[in-house]
Amino acid sequence: MDRWPTGRLLSTAARLVEHSWNEKLSAIGLTHAGVIAIEVLAAQGPMTQAQLAQFVRVQAQTMGKTLSRLEVHGHIVRVRSTSDRRSQVVSLTDSGREAAAEAVEMERSVLAAATIDPDVLRQELQAVVRELASQFASPSSGALVDGAPLG
Repeated sequence: MDRWPTGRLLSTAARLVEHSWNEKLSAIGLTHAGVIAIEVLAAQGPMTQAQLAQFVRVQAQTMGKTLSRLEVHGHIVRVRSTSDRRSQVVSLTDSGREAAAEAVEMERSVLAAATIDPDVLRQELQAVVRELASQFASPSSGALVDGAPLG
């Protein structure tokens, strides 16, 4: 691994962390993608599926699959928007809030073996994501980082 490019290290680490985390999360009816969705809903409040997909930078169809799994486990509810009958507003349930809190603890346990403090690792990764996102996203793309449009 000493000769691996940084991108390969990041990609491999991400896959291994996600695999380990998904194993732990499945016990409470979550996946990595599900945790991302419920964390955004917990922080930002109810929003449409399209808004949530844009917020986490995935396709609306991909978000739909994630939300269906969360709904089956009782972590979210979807109701028709009163302002746009074509849209559904996604809200977190009490079960979803509890699952989000459990997921935070599980994440910390997955990263416990790392030699770097998990909070420091998060800060460094956030800096990388912000910098790269600002380089590759145009203001017209609608891309968001930390809930704000890039550009």
